[in-house]
Amino acid sequence: MDTSAFLHHLTAQPTYNAQIAHIEHIPPRDASCAELDKPLVSSLQDCLDEQGLSPLYTHQAEAINYARQGRNVMVSTSSASGKTLCYNIPVLEAILTETGSRALYLFPTKALAQDQLRGLRELFCLPPLRAEEFATFDGDTPQAERPEIRKRARIILTNPDMLHIGILPNHQSWSRLLRHLRYVVVDEAHIYRGVFGSHVVCVLRRLRRLCNLYGSNPQFICCSATIANPGEHAERLVGLPFTVVDNDGSPHGGKDFVFWNPPIIDEARSIRRSANSEATNLFTELVSRNIRSLTFARTRRLTELIYIYSGQRLAETTPALAGRIKAYRAGYLPQERRQIEQELFSGQLLGVVATTALELGIDIGDLEATVLTGYPGSIASTWQQAGRSGRGRDRSLSFLIGLDNPLDQYFMRHPDFFFQKGFENALVNPDNSYILGAHLLCAAWELPLGSDEGIFGSTFRQRRAELEEQGMLREHRQRWYLSPRIAYPAQSINIRSTSGENFTLIDTSTDSLLETIEASVAFFQVHPGAIYLHQGESYLVTDLDLANRTAYAVPTTASYYTQTKEIEDLRIVKRTRSRGCGLVKVYLGEVEVTNTVVGFKKKAQFTEEVIGEEPLDLPPQHFPTVALWFDLPPEAVARLDKEQLDFAGGLHAAEHAAIAILPLFALCDRNDIGGVFTPFHPDTGRAQIFIYDAYPGGIGIAEKGFDLVEELWQATLKAITECPCQEGCPSCIQSPKCGNNNKPLDKKAAQILLEGLVGYYR
Repeated sequence: MDTSAFLHHLTAQPTYNAQIAHIEHIPPRDASCAELDKPLVSSLQDCLDEQGLSPLYTHQAEAINYARQGRNVMVSTSSASGKTLCYNIPVLEAILTETGSRALYLFPTKALAQDQLRGLRELFCLPPLRAEEFATFDGDTPQAERPEIRKRARIILTNPDMLHIGILPNHQSWSRLLRHLRYVVVDEAHIYRGVFGSHVVCVLRRLRRLCNLYGSNPQFICCSATIANPGEHAERLVGLPFTVVDNDGSPHGGKDFVFWNPPIIDEARSIRRSANSEATNLFTELVSRNIRSLTFARTRRLTELIYIYSGQRLAETTPALAGRIKAYRAGYLPQERRQIEQELFSGQLLGVVATTALELGIDIGDLEATVLTGYPGSIASTWQQAGRSGRGRDRSLSFLIGLDNPLDQYFMRHPDFFFQKGFENALVNPDNSYILGAHLLCAAWELPLGSDEGIFGSTFRQRRAELEEQGMLREHRQRWYLSPRIAYPAQSINIRSTSGENFTLIDTSTDSLLETIEASVAFFQVHPGAIYLHQGESYLVTDLDLANRTAYAVPTTASYYTQTKEIEDLRIVKRTRSRGCGLVKVYLGEVEVTNTVVGFKKKAQFTEEVIGEEPLDLPPQHFPTVALWFDLPPEAVARLDKEQLDFAGGLHAAEHAAIAILPLFALCDRNDIGGVFTPFHPDTGRAQIFIYDAYPGGIGIAEKGFDLVEELWQATLKAITECPCQEGCPSCIQSPKCGNNNKPLDKKAAQILLEGLVGYYR
């Protein structure tokens, strides 16, 4: 597409108000190819030649060479770089040349597994392989087909959830696969981070343990979007050494990447126009000029709203195109999603508004433009979404629309940080006691635990002893067996959460079960008055029965969503590390957090305007986690006193801003982190700012913040100093979740404290 002409068209519109904050011109790149160390079997090479998949790019050849040498390989290259061949070629070569060999492919979503199955059957059904030797096995697989899949399939495509709950606990039925398992493929490995990733660590260790039981020792091939620590991440995920391949040899046609900042509509409070209306405008302009486009929204509800408003706009301006856009999100039936994917791939659709369900590598053909409604939470995800356009050789266009929060606005003012900075670290915590303990119960169900199972890490013995003390494990002749009172433990463990306890949500209009909600987030999602989304439909929660862990809801047409307000208290349990940073000390340790949901805000779906607030009376929740905290420089504190600024307001503002900016350095979401400020903490006897992991047991974010705290202070200071507001706004120091209604806050005091932390007053 002619990106310059389209951008010129935008800037000539009467609605244009200097929204373009930056344009990054990414040049096209030619392919870089390489030969394999030795030729492939002829039938496989002929297949590649016929499909136009040869010659191989340099990273493909390098990965295949390493796999043939018996190494575990982590491929970390850009979106649409052909990573699939990095594992399909060595796997298919093994299946063609090694009698009975099998492979297990893991994808984070069922849709991605189905897409890859389709690709395998279309590209690689070469004699003697038959279509039924490739099969998906997940929750959608009909019961009647499962025995035949276990018997005949040589490549099983599944997800970690099914591996955890369906395959490993029933390993006797899967003995043929486990005995002959040659390769395990872990695709989209950057998705396995935080709580989900920490569970997947344990699931993969359980898999390796059972492979050992059946006498196999499979190689692992992992593929990931570009992250800062691909080798470390793969090794922590799997527990084995890895060789990294990250020299991307794939071609691309070049891209103009536009940072688009909604204009300020309230100068005094520095409030900007809604990013959602900006997304609607951009999407309809693209579609009306026949530019095939994909717009990402952060929630299902916003996906539907942007789609509805875009359809109305097109119906007024170019009616013939109004029927050539659709919405796409989780909650649609699988056949609906497959149809939309196919219509987009074939060109029947000009545009789709989607949640992150289309972020991963489902083949939807060559798109010309992408619109990202807000920073997706990580640089890796941003490139994944932007990379959905420009998968061919032509030039493409991507827009990142800044939301009204510190992180998005930091990028709008510092695009170089995005385009020149290395990617974030993907973090997992395999030693999280809650997660590890749950999987040790699963492992004991599968095969009694031994006295020293190093595969589960250095805390294995301690956690096993705790489970024995709790009566969940019983020892007999140096083997630890599951207590008879525990049946099928995998069933009660959701690997996408830390808690095994759930609340049920009942639709009182039909007296039917809507969903189960993890206990640790129930107070935030199903409190009285909450708007809950289920398969795209809105429900108003009318009552929460704490004793029976049940919430009750009714369908609603409310045009707002709800956001809780919380207050936190924190006690230090144990200090584990400390270090000097300039004039202050920084600490890391185990803490206990008390979180109380005190109320909620009603916010308009499309404009984000606060249209009401209500109090809540819910009991406090307590959980142990990991936190970093730091002292305050005496010179800065003295200056606050001299200038008669609000010390508590400065602490509060600095805490809000630092939490908002930390996702720059760790692959996490703002909701993965919590914070506490206090002018006097009883455990330290001084003023402190704490930042903690918002999950029981911690997932590694506080540790990363501890290691990079100087960079965090610098970036937080920039975010506050450069914001044009006078008193503080959502773009710098205000938090939407603050239980104190963002009071007290003192922007100038926070700036002075941060200047002291980075050494301005030495």
